[in-house]
Amino acid sequence: MALLLETKGLTKDYRRRRALADFTIALAPGEILGLLGPNGSGKTTALRLVLGFLRPTRGQALVSGHDSWRQGPAARRGIAYLPGELRLYENMTGRQLVRFLSRLRGDSAADPNPLAERFDIDLDRPISQLSSGMKRKLALLQALLPRAALLILDEPTNTLDPAMRDDLMHLLDEARDRGQSVLFSSHVLHEVEQLATRVALLRRGELVHSGKLKELQHGTRLKVRFHGEAPNPPVLPGITVECRDSDLLILERTGAWPPLLRWLGNQPVKSIDQEPLGLAQVYRRYHGGQP
Repeated sequence: MALLLETKGLTKDYRRRRALADFTIALAPGEILGLLGPNGSGKTTALRLVLGFLRPTRGQALVSGHDSWRQGPAARRGIAYLPGELRLYENMTGRQLVRFLSRLRGDSAADPNPLAERFDIDLDRPISQLSSGMKRKLALLQALLPRAALLILDEPTNTLDPAMRDDLMHLLDEARDRGQSVLFSSHVLHEVEQLATRVALLRRGELVHSGKLKELQHGTRLKVRFHGEAPNPPVLPGITVECRDSDLLILERTGAWPPLLRWLGNQPVKSIDQEPLGLAQVYRRYHGGQP
């Protein structure tokens, strides 16, 4: 299957500060990738580079084969975007804004009323009179309405009430079922676990983990104690060493069991404890706690 989005070594420097380093991901049609990390980890920078709003220091982002920086208009033709910080035309009504943005995209204006009813938005009310939560709903509506091939959403649940968050999760599931792809940033673990098919974890601008969420959900964290000093394990597919200290070895397994079991079977193992891996375990490895 052809990739809808691909980044290769995407890097952004601001004078002496590196905001993003060697960011490499791939997204196929019908996938949802959650970009996870605390504030300041590089999530928004990564999204703006993918959109072609920032010039990369090194590397490139390709959307449907088009370079986001050198071929920005062509790359953005199939993208709908929700920024983290909204700047809406507050002299317009919601309906006027939707029509205006539809004309800018060159789309035939889709009927916004079904989504407006679902979001409980009065489209004929001036945007200046809307609360921050209602403005967020309006921005989500204009991003979801054109059914673009790629949705890029920066912290989409900010300021939304719990019921609207759940509704948004359902809408993005429906988008995925139609073959649309979604790239969204978040610092909320359970949102990423609920929605994403793939996850990319950022720490201080570095991509420290990337993979399918299903592999994490079926993975295992092993605490192995040995008679004597813990040995160094060989390089095995799907096995990551989290910690090695004295007689203790902590491993994360997302690959097949047999190669690991064969190696352990030849070692002086004293005890093995295991627990489900999951996204929280990986997050704590890099950030030391919940986001």
